[in-house]
Amino acid sequence: MNSEIFTVVFLIAGLFFIVVGCFGLYRMPDVFCRMHTTSKATTMGLVLILIATFIHLGLAAVGLKAILAIIFAFLTAPVGAHLIARAAYQRGVKLHDRSIADALHALYPEKNQTDSHRDKD
Repeated sequence: MNSEIFTVVFLIAGLFFIVVGCFGLYRMPDVFCRMHTTSKATTMGLVLILIATFIHLGLAAVGLKAILAIIFAFLTAPVGAHLIARAAYQRGVKLHDRSIADALHALYPEKNQTDSHRDKD
């Protein structure tokens, strides 16, 4: 009975983070903010749902696979988000008008010379 309560709590928390990530995808102004909100929130939601799976199933084969999936999610989600942001920046995707700083401006001088071909959001 106690493990069922924890399972439900983790499932609801995971669902909350996934829904927040979906709203962030809709509400954020540019690709960089959208990438950040979806990668962070949905990864946390996935991990919480997989923890609920592990609590419910225990050390069975599927429960151990849930632990492996958590490790895989934590290793791949930041790398994927970084690659998406880097590719978008190098491609010339415009930052939002209210962006305060462009920290990568000095690292990509060739991009700054060809700003005329920038993509639109």
